[in-house]
Amino acid sequence: MIAHDARELSEKLRAHRLKLFPPSAHKSLRRFASGEAAKLIGINDGYLRQLSLESRGPQPEISANGRRSYSFEDIQGLRVYLEASGKSGRRYVPHRQGAEHLQIVTVVNFKGGSGKTTTSAHLAQYLALKGYRILAIDLDPQASLSALHGFQPEFDVGENETLYGAIRYDEGRRDITEVIKSTYFPGLDIIPGNIELMEFEHESPRALAGKRSEDALFFARLARVLAPVQDRYDVVVIDCPPQLGFLTLSALCAATAVLITVHPQMLDVMSMCQFLLMTSDLLAVVAKAGGNMEYDWLRYLVTRYEPVDGPQTQMVAFMRSLFGERMLTNQMLKSTAISDAGITKQTLYEVSREQFTRATYDRAIEALENVNSEIEGLIGKAWGR
Repeated sequence: MIAHDARELSEKLRAHRLKLFPPSAHKSLRRFASGEAAKLIGINDGYLRQLSLESRGPQPEISANGRRSYSFEDIQGLRVYLEASGKSGRRYVPHRQGAEHLQIVTVVNFKGGSGKTTTSAHLAQYLALKGYRILAIDLDPQASLSALHGFQPEFDVGENETLYGAIRYDEGRRDITEVIKSTYFPGLDIIPGNIELMEFEHESPRALAGKRSEDALFFARLARVLAPVQDRYDVVVIDCPPQLGFLTLSALCAATAVLITVHPQMLDVMSMCQFLLMTSDLLAVVAKAGGNMEYDWLRYLVTRYEPVDGPQTQMVAFMRSLFGERMLTNQMLKSTAISDAGITKQTLYEVSREQFTRATYDRAIEALENVNSEIEGLIGKAWGR
């Protein structure tokens, strides 16, 4: 019965996908209005117009009604142009330099529905839009992060094409460069996921029982495979599965920073409490075995927050009294704009304002920008900027 239902559902989803996105179609990133482009670059729209009029840097596309728009490739080109001109002394290309180390941000909680994937996707895209070089890693076998970026796990991600292919224990192991995929977001690459990732959960106990020294350090495998490509990226964003298994522990050991998402309701906070207790115990064991437990920062992010909900407001105040500065100042609001965008496998950064009631869109994008800019500040602080 289950197998029949699974096949039927898979066939219907495939038919739906082919109808919406034919085999020759690929997801693409929308164009950005002049004001949006200027904000992303960090300059005044008037200055961007002046550059356009003087034919300096990449030029906009001008519609019949005179509106200017830029592709994201144009925006990246403008950053390079402005940095090369060097007139203001500002940095427009924010790539890490010198001793600035790769930031590996692990987004985690083992309570489903806490907003890990939504947070990971929007953070990765925000940083890419800001000009950073980003690698997103989907460690969740459900692979929602992959689907959001155009990789349907059942159809587009083949055998040995997930992170499992790079960290597996046998001779089938591949170089990490072979599982990294480009996305339609310039500057954002992804290692997609699918159900194959569960093999690592099944094989790790057997490898540990084999007592080979290399296999015993299962928690170091992710950090080790990232080392050869670290110079290609500024930030790695890891979306963890909703469970505390070998994959999550590996991500926590590879991390330089940890972001814990939590929905401000009693059952979710109780679940997070159990997660923190279990994580603490397991990481203590891993630390004794040589695992890295030093983080540049650890923060709790309140997600799906409804400010008009009294009990939620009380729960946020309770957590803030406990965790203090380890709570992000900003919360991610619950928004129909984000859920509606998700129906078409898009994030809020991919859809235009005209597709929603403006107040709904503005409220959601403001919350996103506040959360992600705060995280960007933590990354910059870790680099000493």
